[in-house]
Amino acid sequence: MTQKTDQDGRLQTATQKLLERLFAGERPFGVRFWNGEYLPPTSKYASGAKVDVILRKPEALARLLETPLDLALGEAYLDGTIDLEGDLEELLRRLEGSLAGVSPRQLLGILRDVRGIQAGLRDLGIAARLRGRVHSKPRDRDAIRHHYDISNEFYQLWLDRRMVYSCAYFPDGNEDLDAAQEKKLDHIAKKLRLQNGDRLLDIGAGWGGLVTFAAERYGVQAVGITVAERQVQYARRLVEELGLADKVEIRPQDYRDVSGTFDKIASVGMAEHVGREKLPQYFATAYRALRPGGLMLHHVITRGPVKSRFSGDFASGEFLRRYVFPDGEIIFLWEHLRAAEEAGFEVRDVEDWREHYARTLRLWVKRLNERFDEAVREVGEARARLWRLYMSVSAYQFAAGHLAVHQVLLAKPDGEGRVDLPPSRAWLYT
Repeated sequence: MTQKTDQDGRLQTATQKLLERLFAGERPFGVRFWNGEYLPPTSKYASGAKVDVILRKPEALARLLETPLDLALGEAYLDGTIDLEGDLEELLRRLEGSLAGVSPRQLLGILRDVRGIQAGLRDLGIAARLRGRVHSKPRDRDAIRHHYDISNEFYQLWLDRRMVYSCAYFPDGNEDLDAAQEKKLDHIAKKLRLQNGDRLLDIGAGWGGLVTFAAERYGVQAVGITVAERQVQYARRLVEELGLADKVEIRPQDYRDVSGTFDKIASVGMAEHVGREKLPQYFATAYRALRPGGLMLHHVITRGPVKSRFSGDFASGEFLRRYVFPDGEIIFLWEHLRAAEEAGFEVRDVEDWREHYARTLRLWVKRLNERFDEAVREVGEARARLWRLYMSVSAYQFAAGHLAVHQVLLAKPDGEGRVDLPPSRAWLYT
């Protein structure tokens, strides 16, 4: 018993030394150790919002000593070795400010000086295990299902009533989540100038929110495609329940296998899964499927205007790739625009919604926290914590400008250069 106590004491001392060196005497959070002892934040942060890091096990130090740090800390949070009391976004803001002067090389030097016991994370069974060539059809299908097919009931706990899993739209600033998602769907419909009888293709249709909305409100004939099996099942049931079987078809289909010709195309929150190398094929496929004069709405997360101070070993992206969005790729807006133009599209309108996505994610996290016990029963504690973590971090990244989300309106001019658009954008807001 004495030996274990001495070892725990050494680990606690090593942790405190690490924190002192890392934050140069101004630690932006409190620390509660596995033995109940508490180390308050330094005076500079004592009067602000309370944010505490809880180290539940002596092995927590080992997690702090591994790189890449985003993977090590993310995994430690998932299995409960490290926990948090307070606002995660506030913690990230403080950390980014506190670590501004610390380079990855300096950090690694600090970590080596206090290296202690190494302890591997037990297998929680929620990491993606993909095989085959990256962005081949079978591997893309498995990657999509890893994220979207975990449980329809889980997503119902915290999404809006239409099950829209992409950035909502808050033009008045006081909308609740249901209203904001309806306004987003209507804004997309207006941008595409949907009309009764239009044939609409939704690439990455999710649980059917856009196609059913467009059929109900605008009278379109819609085809929604997704390779997520449980999404297909849910969306098909929804179409039947709404009496839209004569207007909406849900296909279990890869975007590369699209057939038919459409007046309008929407792709909302899907292109992040395509990958940089496949982006030309994605746009070329959409271009072929769109009639001359038609419009495409391309809605995608992009790299933001503000470079994060967390880079390299601070934030490798490995945690998200392994647990959340396997093979997902966030690239610059200009890369999307170049690929679209090279396919033959004309760029007619670009809109940045990053503040809207920060608010959307905060509402999702709030709703998830309110029903967290139900979420744990549905998907297990590790996965419920994973979603809470990734959405909270994402909200911070959008608010800080590290991520952005763009809606791009593309046109396919006909043989005489005509597109289905009026001479100004006033129609968008009438």
